[in-house]
Amino acid sequence: QVQLVESGGGLVQAGGSLRLSCELSGRTFSNLAMGWFRQAPGKDREFLVAINWSSGGTYSADSVQGRFTISRDNAKNTMYLEMNSLKPEDTAIYYCAASLAGAVAGSEAWYDYWGQGTQVIVSS
Repeated sequence: QVQLVESGGGLVQAGGSLRLSCELSGRTFSNLAMGWFRQAPGKDREFLVAINWSSGGTYSADSVQGRFTISRDNAKNTMYLEMNSLKPEDTAIYYCAASLAGAVAGSEAWYDYWGQGTQVIVSS
């Protein structure tokens, strides 16, 4: 029903910036929310930021507040993650996810669809 495709990952030096994109396709849901997660090797998947597609309301994890910004373009069916002041500890695979319940929340249990992920490497 819903397909998510991430793009924009790559290699960046510490202190630099990247913008990730997540293109949404499939049927339109009335209360959809979208979020970004990341997972480093050997570690659990970590919630970053989420946004409600209709209202634009957002929620961010403490670890990325002030550095990462989530946004969406309804006309392009695309969600973005603007990452600034990147640190080596930001190195991970970044995933976008969709919540049919419209949950702007950090628990993976609220999310129903996941993308394949895009790799971000931050060098020191």
